[in-house]
Order: sequence, then C-alpha cells, then structure tokens
Amino acid sequence: MSLLPYGAARPFLFGMDPEAAHELTLGAIARLQHSPLTCLYSEPRVNDPFTLAGLGFPNRVGLAAGLDKNARCIDGLAAMGFGFVEVGTVTPKGQPGNPKPRMFRIPERQALINRLGFNNEGLDAFLANVQRARFRAERGGTPMRLGLNIGKNASTPIERATDDYLTCLDGVYPHADYVTVNISSPNTQNLRSLQSDAALDALLGAVMERREQLAQRHGRHIPVFVKIAPDLDDAQIAVIAATLKRHGCGSDGSATGALGVIGTNTTLSREAVKGLRHAGETGGLSGAPVLEASNRVIRALRAALGPGFPIIGVGGVLSADDAVSKIAAGADLVQIYTGLIYRGPALVRESAQAIAALRR
Repeated sequence: MSLLPYGAARPFLFGMDPEAAHELTLGAIARLQHSPLTCLYSEPRVNDPFTLAGLGFPNRVGLAAGLDKNARCIDGLAAMGFGFVEVGTVTPKGQPGNPKPRMFRIPERQALINRLGFNNEGLDAFLANVQRARFRAERGGTPMRLGLNIGKNASTPIERATDDYLTCLDGVYPHADYVTVNISSPNTQNLRSLQSDAALDALLGAVMERREQLAQRHGRHIPVFVKIAPDLDDAQIAVIAATLKRHGCGSDGSATGALGVIGTNTTLSREAVKGLRHAGETGGLSGAPVLEASNRVIRALRAALGPGFPIIGVGGVLSADDAVSKIAAGADLVQIYTGLIYRGPALVRESAQAIAALRR
C-alpha cells in the first residue's frame, strides 16, 4: 500500500490546470522513481501470470499509452503494480503538439478531454529514456512488460505516414516487449483515415514485412498491436477485423500472435457529457463515458477475430468491475489511463485482484 493515499493528493492536483498537474506528477515520479521515496505511491503487484502473444505478463492490468509520452517514468510506473506499461506515442521528430490549453477535466462524469496532438521529444530522446529504465533487473517472478507506442509526425503528409511508422518501428523494436501502431488518435489530422480498408491493409503489410526483417536482425519476434477508435460502426469494425486476420493469421486461419489489436482510443462523441463545462472542447474524450463504446468494439472484434486473436481492452476503467467488464467483453488484457488520474494507483491493484478472481 502506498504511504501517501492518492485521495490526499488529488484535491491539490485537481485545483491546478490539468496539464500542469500532469507535468508536475510525472516530474515527481521521474525524480523519485530510483529512490526509497517510491514507497509514497507504490502498490504491491498482484501475481496473476498470463500469457498473450507469446509474452508472459505478471498480471493482466496495464497502463495505456499517452500518460508518459517520453518514457521518463517507466520504473516509477512499474512500482504501481502494473503487469505492463505502454509509453508513447512517439514520433520520429520531436513536436510541440497542439496549442494550449489542450486538456480539460469533466469531474461530474469522471472524464477528460485532450487534444495534445502527439506532443513528444522525438524518437532519440524517447529511446534514451527507455534504455535508462531498470525494471528488467527485478529479481523473481514474471517481469513487467513494456509496450512502445508509435505514430506519425503532424507535418508528415498522410500518404507518407508509413515512412514515419517504419522509422519508429526500426528504433523501438530492440527495446520493446510489444509495439503499438497508433492510428486512432483524433488529434492528428487525417490519422483515423488509416483505419480504412485499403490504407490499413497497406500500412500493416509494410509494418509486418519490416517486423520480419527486424526479427531476423535482432533474433527475437516482437508482437505488433494496432490501436483503433471507439467511433466505428459494425461495418467498419468488420473491415478492420478482416484486415487484421489477413495479416495476423497463418495459412490455417489461426492467430499466430504476431499481430493484435487494442480497443479503444478516445471518442469524439459528447453525448454522455452534453451540457457540462468543457463538453464543447475539441479533442478525444476519455474516462467513464467511453466504457460501453469501447466494450461494444471489443465484443465485435472478438466475435469477428475468434478466440485466439490477442485483444487488449482500454477505455473507461474507473473500477474493478469496469476492468472485469473488459474481460467479459472479450479482452485478454486491460489498460487504464484516465482511471489512474481519478482513482490513483489503488485502482491497479483492485482491478488486477478482481480479474485474478475470475480464474479461481
């Protein structure tokens, strides 16, 4: 149990501008992560080993990308009890993202709106931070897993997006347990168009071909996950599922584990927050209002992809019951982001315990 209950710190943080609070918190974690003061926020890791895509995970609850875009806090986040942590999104070149203000809380619905726009320091700085992380030196048990999330620069034309993804894949491959291809942020112009049939087919063809080349070069096979949006209708989900199967299944039609999917990113819908302060801000809405939309996509993906295809569920996990609902919808693993901001590290332990109880 952490020595500083998150409930004591939250009123102070929520009294600040959301992005200022975000940066203050990450800065504190980065400074404390290699000191005895990690006990202020650390939580015991629930032991619930699970294997997915050829990787052993110590438990089934992870951190979603977006919180630690520059991979500064991997060890500090590991101390919160996550079974896996995903950092990024990183782009080949550093970029400032969209103008501020660009993060907004909607506490009445336990939600956030952000339009950050892949703000990050670029691939070189990201990799330097990843290589400084010490979590792999832990003794005993299954190690926490690390996902590295990649995207395109805002200045790169959409028809050249594949170049950016391949540049990032080349860089992160030796350091990742898995790589996520983010094609679903609503805050980079035209990015979601890469979810369409022909565009996704071309992108995955190039990514999976490069993955095979990198596997030969580095002597290890790293699974690739594709992160999709919740704002997809049934026909769009069916097209994405068919494309994923085409690139991620063997000749017998069974999933190879080389390719998986993360459902879902933030939503553009404002139905659940209509009339509330900040509801009209542009950007992606995350938190409790996304739970059912995300679960709907996960259910459709599982039905279309079959039992063996790797699915990570994310979106709207604010309680242990929410985490269990992702598993019930068909996810193999669960990720948290906005829930960590509203509930703190205790949510990680509660969710992992609840999911572990499903197997008893």
